[in-house]
This record gives sequence, structure tokens and C-alpha cells, in this order.
Amino acid sequence: MTNDSSRQTLTPTADAAALRELAGQLRADSIRCSTSAGSGHPSSSMSAADLLAVLVTRHLRYDWDDPHSAANDHLIFSKGHASPLLYSVYKAVGVVEDEELMTTYRRHGHRLQGHPTPILPWVDVATGSLGQGLPYGVGVAWAASRLDHSDAHVWVLCGDSELAEGSIWEAFDRASSAGIADITAIVDVNRLGQRGATAHGWDLEGYRRKAEAFGWEAVVIDGHDVEQVDKALARARESDRPFAILAKTVKGKGFSEIEDSPSWHGKPLPAEMAERALAELGASGDIRVRGPLPEPSEVRQVAAGGAVVQLPRWDQGEKVATRRAYGDALAALGADPRVVALDAEVSNSTYAELFAKQYPDRFFEAFIAEQQLVAAAVGVAVRGYAPFASTFAAFFARASDFIRMTGISGTSIRLVGSHAGVEIGPDGPSQMALEDIASLRAIHGSTVLYPADATSTAALAAVMVELAGVSYLRITRGAYPVLYPHGESFEVGGSKTLISSGQDQVTLIGAGVTVYEALAAAQVLADEEGIAARVIDLYSVKPVDAATLVRAASETGRIVVAEDHYPEGGLASAVLESLAAHDAPAAVRSLAVRSLPGSGEPHETLDAAGISATHIVAAARALVHG
Repeated sequence: MTNDSSRQTLTPTADAAALRELAGQLRADSIRCSTSAGSGHPSSSMSAADLLAVLVTRHLRYDWDDPHSAANDHLIFSKGHASPLLYSVYKAVGVVEDEELMTTYRRHGHRLQGHPTPILPWVDVATGSLGQGLPYGVGVAWAASRLDHSDAHVWVLCGDSELAEGSIWEAFDRASSAGIADITAIVDVNRLGQRGATAHGWDLEGYRRKAEAFGWEAVVIDGHDVEQVDKALARARESDRPFAILAKTVKGKGFSEIEDSPSWHGKPLPAEMAERALAELGASGDIRVRGPLPEPSEVRQVAAGGAVVQLPRWDQGEKVATRRAYGDALAALGADPRVVALDAEVSNSTYAELFAKQYPDRFFEAFIAEQQLVAAAVGVAVRGYAPFASTFAAFFARASDFIRMTGISGTSIRLVGSHAGVEIGPDGPSQMALEDIASLRAIHGSTVLYPADATSTAALAAVMVELAGVSYLRITRGAYPVLYPHGESFEVGGSKTLISSGQDQVTLIGAGVTVYEALAAAQVLADEEGIAARVIDLYSVKPVDAATLVRAASETGRIVVAEDHYPEGGLASAVLESLAAHDAPAAVRSLAVRSLPGSGEPHETLDAAGISATHIVAAARALVHG
């Protein structure tokens, strides 16, 4: 520790007294900023202050001037509501000034938001929806150690309340079974949740037995004893297994009036109480930390672009399932060292196994743990890779909150959902994703793609490598004829008009399997009704091709949309929203799955759902003839 007339600076050699003084400052600043804002979680921050004081001073190897260095450790606040503590740490290390902490925290238009997001360069992922930080950390640690061959360690601050979330135990299980050692869960066991005591209170030994049962090394410590904290953190980096520090703490520690009180969760201290708290803490408020820097090492850097990718090709008319086309395309995209594949134990159905066989070092098996699947993809993206995560489309619903939070993070991941819709037939409704387009369209900044054939699937998979945000590729179980020649261009926000003429009386719009039903319907309408129908493959559901839709509305005046999805939020919703936004009136009929489907052959389930060619013909006929 060095001193001058105005400031103390702590280095990794700081003694216990100095660390305790820093912890006091972190508590004081947590109180000050939340009281100033009139909201926040100071008591949850105060319980973990000793843990963070020791970590950032002595163990977190981080170059605060170069937050994107691949050699840096990672610090993830799974208990994101303790943002006053995180931002107080940022003040202590000198990247946030006191004025910003005191005048912008939780204020509109500023970066110190109520829960941390990557708008701050030192934040890897948005947190605050509990149970997510540790699964993200597993993905980060896997990518750092297995892909980058880095010594970077991942430190995740967890709250004890979130240990009730199943996603936490998915992370415990997968970290151990995958042999990921460079991750430490620091669990702040302060025994109090939002409305009172947690299910297990201060049963530290119970938590230890659970962690060890999942194959982790675990220690129980007094989270306010900085020497015990220091020893545990040192051991964590040395361990050859994932490590859990189960720290007994007191919520509101440092201010006797609120310590271990169930009444102060998520409440800032009123000004007069804050003054008493600061007096009791006696913190100077002017300590700076210069913790350890990353050790020099050869960290693998992934180069963007430059890879020669040759996409697979198929003959027009050849029957190929889009899920198979995805697998072939993914294997081809593996020539790009940024591309990583993840799957949830269905890679023989999604055909991600083709990538796994060719590039086993860049394949992550999540098993049947879809929350960990998406979280690992996010973690891989944090390290600069382009992850593709695949499973049956219906099962992404289990990970919907992770996907939502990925949109908030602005992290770029690629989700691929196979076996979508009633088209899968005999498996029945439990396997039929009929809500996925709606849920993925609702994600901030997302892209939703639904190709009909093999050529478009491969082309769109290649496009997805460079897409920002959450992108989703919906693929089909059955094999259908290839519509497009090799080399056909497919752009996000585009569509393909497969049949058109100057005499079109109605437009038929489909995506995926319903493109084939629309083509069949157009043939029947022409042959039996003398009705000229335009057919559009609306493969880009979000963003949608507004120009083509507006033109179709203007030129034909009548539109039939057929989709293998529930009516809410799907293809027709995208069409109608676009037409309304562009003031393009048209008579529109929506054919969607409106009743609970059952098992059957695909042609039976499509017809029973009212989205087959027969139903498209009837809807078009009714529109044309009134």
C-alpha cells in the first residue's frame, strides 16, 4: 500500500487491514450511490464487499485500460442487482469517477444502469435475471481454456437465492463433466432473499455437499474474514476442478441498523440513515486499487474473416431436408476458425454432428440442458467466436429468458431450431414448435430466418456468421425438393418471388414447408380456377421484405399467408404489421395452426391444421370471387 496526501493506492501486496478498509469504502459507496439515486440494492452489495475487495486487489488479473484483452480474467456478477458494489469496484480501480457514480447511477440516458449491461466495456454480459451468470461463465471458461488456450480465470459472484434456479445446477453439472477448471463460483450466502429467508438459510455445509456432489471442489468460509477469503481465492485458481467458495455473509454488513434484516432488500437508505451508516463505516472513500495484471502468455487470437468457405451444393429437384442442409453447411463453415457449434444432445437430428466430427475441438455438447446451451453460446461469443447453437425448435422455450437477456446484452449468437411445426408429424404436439417465431421475433435486435430448401438454408447459415445480435434459423424435419440453384443469393430482409405475372389476382405467401403448399395451390388455382397467383417465399421473417409485400398488396390486392405456426406473432403477423406500417391496404387471409395438433403423417397434420394446398386454394378462391 502506498500513500500520498490525498489518496491511498492498494496493490496485490496489500495487508488485511488495507483490504478491510477497501471493503468499507465499497460499502460506503454502495450506500452513497443508491441513496443518491433513490433506488438500488445496497444491503445485497454490502454483504459481498469483503469478497470483492480481496478479489480485485489480489486475484483478479485484469488490465482495466484494455478490457477486451483476451488475457484478462472475467468477472461476472450473476447477482446483478448488486450493481452498486460493481460500480463501486469500478470507482476503486479508477475507470468510473465518483461524480459519475453519484450523479448518473440508475438515471435515464446513462451507462450505470440498475443492473449491469455491456454498455460498460468491463461487463461481459447483461445480468440481473437470476441464475444466469454461472451458466454464462461456463461458456466463457470453456472458450478461454479450450479454444484460446488462455490462463484467464472466470470469477462469478452468485447470490444464495439464485441457487434455487435449475440453470445454476445445469452449470455446476456441465462445468464438472466437461472438465472446465478455470471457473470459480463465489456464493454470497447472506441467507436473505427478497421477501425473507432463503430455503436453506445459512446451511453452508448443505451447499458444500451439493457442489461436491456435482464434482466441484468447494470450501466454506466466513465471507467477512479477508484472510479466509484470500486463501480461498488463491486455492480456486490452483484447483484442477471447478471451484465453489461458499461464503457466509450478513446482508447489510457494516451498518448495525440493517444487518441481517429482512426489511431492507432493494431499498436505498434514506439520507439521514445513510449519514449514520457512513459514520459507522468510517470509510475514507478515496482508496484506489492497482490489482494484478494478466501474466504474459501466448493467447490464441481468432482472426475475423479470411477463411475460404465452399458451401455444399445440390441439384434442383433433389429432395433434401433443411436440417441436413444446415449440418452440411455448418461443417463447411467450420473452415472459418471463428465458427463454433453447440448442441443439446440431438446433433444426429440437427446434423450438427457433421461439424463435431470434423472440428471436435470447436464443438460443445450441452446435453439436455437448453439453458446451459444458450448460455454457453453467449459465453463463447464473449470470447470473440461465432457460435451456432442447435436443438429442436420447441426446446428453445426452456431457454427463453437466456435468449431475452442475450438481446439485452447485444451479444451475437446464432440459434438453429429443427423439427419445427406440425410438419414433423408422428411425434405429436409436445415436439411441434408452434410458438418459436413469435418468441424470437420479440427479442430486441433479433433476426428470424425460415428457409424452404437446402440451397437457401446453406446460404442463410453463411450469412448468419456475420450477423449481430440474436439470429434464428428455423429448419424442417422432412426432405423437400431443392428450389434454388447453387450460388443463389439470399439476403436478410429479402424474399423470393417464385411465380408472378402481370395478371396476378392473389398473392400466396409461405415460408419453410408452406412454400411448397403455396406452389401446389398456385398450380391448382391456375389449372382449375383460371386464377393467376403470385407465390412469395418469405424466408426472412424479421426483418421482413416490406417492399415486396407492399408491391404485392398494390398489384394483387389480395394476400393469403400460410404458416406452420400458431397465428399469434408468426408469419401473418409480420406481413400485416409491415402492410400497416406502410399504409398498404389489402384483403388478407391468415392460415395458421389454430387448434391443438396431434400425431399423424406430415400431409395429414398439415391438412388438419388448415395450412395445406387445399386450404390455400379455398382461401384464395374466396378472396378472388368474394
